[in-house]
Amino acid sequence: MTDTENQMNAIERMLEYRHRIAHEGPPIPDQLIPPKHWPAEGAITLENLEMRYRPGLPLVLRGVSMEICGGEVVGVVGRTGSGKSSLMLCLFRLVEPASGSIKIDGIDIGKITLKDLRSRLSIIPQEPILFSGTVRTNIDPFSAYSDDEVWRVLERSHLKEKVSELPGKLDADVAEYGENFSVGERQLLCLARVLLRSCKVLVMDEATSSVDFETDKLIQGTIRNHLQGTTLLIIAHRINTVIDASRVLVLSHGKLVEYDTPAALLERPDGSFSSLIQDTGEANAAHLIRLANSRTSFFSPQRNAN
Repeated sequence: MTDTENQMNAIERMLEYRHRIAHEGPPIPDQLIPPKHWPAEGAITLENLEMRYRPGLPLVLRGVSMEICGGEVVGVVGRTGSGKSSLMLCLFRLVEPASGSIKIDGIDIGKITLKDLRSRLSIIPQEPILFSGTVRTNIDPFSAYSDDEVWRVLERSHLKEKVSELPGKLDADVAEYGENFSVGERQLLCLARVLLRSCKVLVMDEATSSVDFETDKLIQGTIRNHLQGTTLLIIAHRINTVIDASRVLVLSHGKLVEYDTPAALLERPDGSFSSLIQDTGEANAAHLIRLANSRTSFFSPQRNAN
């Protein structure tokens, strides 16, 4: 009787998965095939983008329109529930927009296949994802690159010495979920994976919020030194990670409320970005304001590239 009950529960769950959970990206008639080297610039345009998680639920993004130049670094900030992660979900089409569009280098991402889209973008997630296998298969799962290229990105991500000391080196075992590596080392391996692919668009989804200060510094330094020309969206938990971004996008309740350079936004003392800065504490806020006013952005956007 117990076995029958368990089997019926399994069938019930399967039916729920089949009928109640939204499916990803249905086939689109006459889907576009992007050029081989798309995106070449990494320019992103959002036009009146709106998104909800399921039909009948409230919108979590509301009429977001903006342009990001190729090679620009844009910080995405806002309080909890503002829509920061929802924007990332739309970019990778993990959730389809309710209306509006996202274009990368002029191509509507809703008109290409999920494979074409996701194979051309990179992400460093908040929780580093590693798979049971080897160091090499985690960095280069499709064996598309040479050992020399893999070692080069390990050096740039500050892991060459660590991997060189492992039994088997590139063929060293990685446990399920990467449990035989520290959280910081897992995040650096994810960074090596991104460096190897050299995509023109990279999203960092609060990628340094779970690592220590030293690892955070290593990641930020590698990005500045080795990802010049990459369009970078930083979904920020720590305001200091975007204080020298090209521009900062501020979301509130799913709406774009501010979008400008950090220094320009701080000229509005009653603005949303200024409020987020002040919430970090008086001493830290003063430090961040000095940084914003004294620094130029660490990447130079390719304005008017198109």
